[in-house]
Amino acid sequence: MSNHLRLSKRLEKVASFITQGVQFADIGSDHAHLPCYVCLHDEDAYAIAGEVNEGPFRSARENISRHGLSDRVDVRLGDGLQVLQNGEVALIVIAGMGGSLIKTILDEGKDRLSNVEKIIAQPNIGEHNVRRWLYSHGYEVTNEVMVAENGHIYEIIVGDKRADGQKLTEKQLLFGPHLLNQKPKLFYQKWTHEYDNRKRTVEQMKNAKSPDDKKIAAFTEELTWIGEVLGNDNDCS
Repeated sequence: MSNHLRLSKRLEKVASFITQGVQFADIGSDHAHLPCYVCLHDEDAYAIAGEVNEGPFRSARENISRHGLSDRVDVRLGDGLQVLQNGEVALIVIAGMGGSLIKTILDEGKDRLSNVEKIIAQPNIGEHNVRRWLYSHGYEVTNEVMVAENGHIYEIIVGDKRADGQKLTEKQLLFGPHLLNQKPKLFYQKWTHEYDNRKRTVEQMKNAKSPDDKKIAAFTEELTWIGEVLGNDNDCS
């Protein structure tokens, strides 16, 4: 059995939010690296690794065997949350895909979530889609962090089930309620870049043959929010 396994910086941060001793599922598991890492560091953890394609499924099975974890990490081939039985896990991780796809996976697997108390999502883009889904389905965004890796800034969003759920404004959905409050250094880096991108997009839409006024108005509103947020704190270091 090999105990040596290193994760990327972003997946290490995802792992740090996984509850000790929990039975969890990692959907779109990327060769089961995260489940193996968690189970190697937590002897009471049990994981299900979901893979939608045959190649990563076989690779995950090999990794699990290499680390001597075949009795604690179960790799399953299937689409999204369909690899799970309802009530089988208490925590779900979905990392490394777009926010819109994460939302779709959660929507299509809602019948498997009755016992899921925590959802940890790491969308590559479209983070607002994940936050909207969480607050619309009785989960409170309890933690958010940003991680820079390979020239990209990732957001990790943690949602915990709450009886009364949570209501977020459109502004909080865009920036993240905790990130908006904390404004770490990476927050300014990301949103300065996003401001420039959106500004160019608005100009391109205005110059189109048939401008979409509704879309232009939505992007312009976001531009205003970003400008306000970036200008609210004089210390952008």
